[in-house]
Amino acid sequence: MEIMDPIEGPKMMLARMPIRDCKSIFSEDIPRATAKRLADHNSGRLLLERCLEHWDIPLDLIEVLRTEHRAPYLSWINGVWRNEPLPGISIGHCENWAVCALIEPGYWIGIDAERKDREIQTNAFDMMAKGEELNFLIENSKIAIETWTAKEAVQKAEKLGMHLNPRDINLNEYNVESFIHEDLMISVSWRKAGLNPKTAEDDLLDATAEAMKQNPDFSVGCKTVRNNL
Repeated sequence: MEIMDPIEGPKMMLARMPIRDCKSIFSEDIPRATAKRLADHNSGRLLLERCLEHWDIPLDLIEVLRTEHRAPYLSWINGVWRNEPLPGISIGHCENWAVCALIEPGYWIGIDAERKDREIQTNAFDMMAKGEELNFLIENSKIAIETWTAKEAVQKAEKLGMHLNPRDINLNEYNVESFIHEDLMISVSWRKAGLNPKTAEDDLLDATAEAMKQNPDFSVGCKTVRNNL
């Protein structure tokens, strides 16, 4: 794992590692996936695993879940009964590299990377821009790869993926930074966290809290404890 310099903002960790044949405790089952697809996925999950270890996050107590739009996020495993907030995460892949970003609890983050010298054909520009921005890209095609990675980072930070049309993203409205790291163009975006999907434990804790609020005599404990109150 190679840790990259953080950018100015909330506490975060940015890292990359070469894609290879490997496994991770966070690897998902991907039926009919090609060897390349599996290597990409598993390398990204292994890099996430190592980043979490670097941040002293207990790997045996957490899992990686997905939102309805397939955005990954960390959650305490059912039965652990912990609900303190966990870091925001994002994973990306670029040819021979996996990249990963962590950000302190209370934020969501998105990371994307492409080879810095990759060229995007001008006839594809209208897939990521429109109006004045499209005209500007056509006249300044060298910044196309930076624009593309920045918009992908925003899509990930918003946890919407392609449900957020890149043509509708005005980068001036988001926290997003792009930089070159050796052979890669890296873009990172972040925002205040929204709500992740609730777990069964979250619902039970909420119900318990509401019962305690409605009934001051409400208590949680074993029968023996309750009878001795």
